[in-house]
Amino acid sequence: MQTPLSVLDFLHRAEQVYGDRVGIVDEPDQPAASWGEVTYRRTAELARAQAAGLDRLGVGPGERVAIVSHNSARLMTSLFGVSGHGRVLVPVNFRLKAEEVAYIVEQSGASVLLVDPELDEALAGIAVRHRFVLGAESDAQLYDFDREPVPYEVAESDTATINYTSGTTARPKGVQLTHRNLWLNAVLMGLHFGASDRDVYLHTLPMFHANGWGLPFALTGLGARHVVLRKVDGAEILRRVERHGVTFLSGAPAVAAMVLDAAAEWDGPVPGRDRVRMIVAGAPPPTSMVQRIESELGWEFMQIYGLTETSPLVTANRTRAEWDALPPAERAERLVRAGAPALGSQVRVDGQGEVLVRSNVVLEGYWQQPDATREAIRDGWFHTGDGGTLTDGYLSISDRKKDVIISGGENVSSIEVEDCLYGHPAVAEAAVIGVPDEKWGETVKALVVLREGCTADEAELIAHCKQRLAGYKAPTSVEIRDSLARTATGKLQKFRLREPYWQGRDRQVN
Repeated sequence: MQTPLSVLDFLHRAEQVYGDRVGIVDEPDQPAASWGEVTYRRTAELARAQAAGLDRLGVGPGERVAIVSHNSARLMTSLFGVSGHGRVLVPVNFRLKAEEVAYIVEQSGASVLLVDPELDEALAGIAVRHRFVLGAESDAQLYDFDREPVPYEVAESDTATINYTSGTTARPKGVQLTHRNLWLNAVLMGLHFGASDRDVYLHTLPMFHANGWGLPFALTGLGARHVVLRKVDGAEILRRVERHGVTFLSGAPAVAAMVLDAAAEWDGPVPGRDRVRMIVAGAPPPTSMVQRIESELGWEFMQIYGLTETSPLVTANRTRAEWDALPPAERAERLVRAGAPALGSQVRVDGQGEVLVRSNVVLEGYWQQPDATREAIRDGWFHTGDGGTLTDGYLSISDRKKDVIISGGENVSSIEVEDCLYGHPAVAEAAVIGVPDEKWGETVKALVVLREGCTADEAELIAHCKQRLAGYKAPTSVEIRDSLARTATGKLQKFRLREPYWQGRDRQVN
């Protein structure tokens, strides 16, 4: 017998086995009315009501529903109410500017747009058939508890979500992840990181990021408790860990750095010692951070490597029994690697040093971009664009083949920022690179050549970008130069531009 894998499987089990258990503790401090504590039975009722509401609106199977929201119970429920009932959820980065969100809504063909109240005014001009501002009023309009949703036969090959990611092009690409992709990724996350119904998970990771790395699905199916955190703050993370008995959280190295800074000022024992485990990803962390998480916080450090295109789990790294007796520094050197291939994933490095992946979690394709899909998946392997090495079965990421800067766990397309800079009348040439940053891992730096007779300073060019791009994409520094290193054919030699800033470092990522 073979039955189709569906993301709704996880909520079905939670409702059946843990129906009376509080499944979600919604963010109490948010502009929308908080849902408070929500049982798994109520979560399932809300998901069905949302699906029934979409039925009433005439939003049929396969149609796209975009949501731009900070972490919230409404966003998490939509993973089941939309994707689990035959539609396609498009979770959008809430940090994007209105024109960027408008592009995603148009390119995905979304017929419904759900907007966080904090973003209502900024996103007011986006054209879409149905638009709702998340809150009590939209709950009454969108959730239909009076009828059962139309039963759709969901195939595991159906697209469940389209997640937009910055790549080497100026415009983001829509990553089609199927029910099969998401189901297997969720199960693998739970398996590799020892999740159980005793876990209390704090959502420090944005749920729009590769669908919270699959943990909203995995931990729901296991009956764990979700504690929603709307905005990341180191001290608030420690307070939630203490208040809710948190055992599990995730985030980029920048999030870990915030927690470490807050712990240094914490009055009393750091909450969660010998109880919390933290998955770090988004950029390779320094070994000093690994040691500090284990010594100063007393939390278990774990790491994954992956991309939105891989759902995202490719490799996992967690301390092994063989490492228990090692000095902290030696154990950190092992843990700082991206990790060993997750179960079912094949990883290799080609002759050019690029990391290639073959796995059931690799994307179906880029939404309506067949050429980009063919470029990314060749000869049965997904080309990550990342450079790395494999030693004793463990992958280490050394640099990026594609010009993507990862700052605080967010992907920034250098080409997109360069395009923005070229929109300034004084800019003749622009090259955008990632440079090391203690807080964010990497930060965006622009190298600019001005047009003859024109003037512009660093502050003016940064302000120009901030007006047109999400804040995290804007350069944090601008250097005016007479010329930029190029090949004989005129191509920018970014590796030469990066070299001075990365001297003395083993890897071209931070």
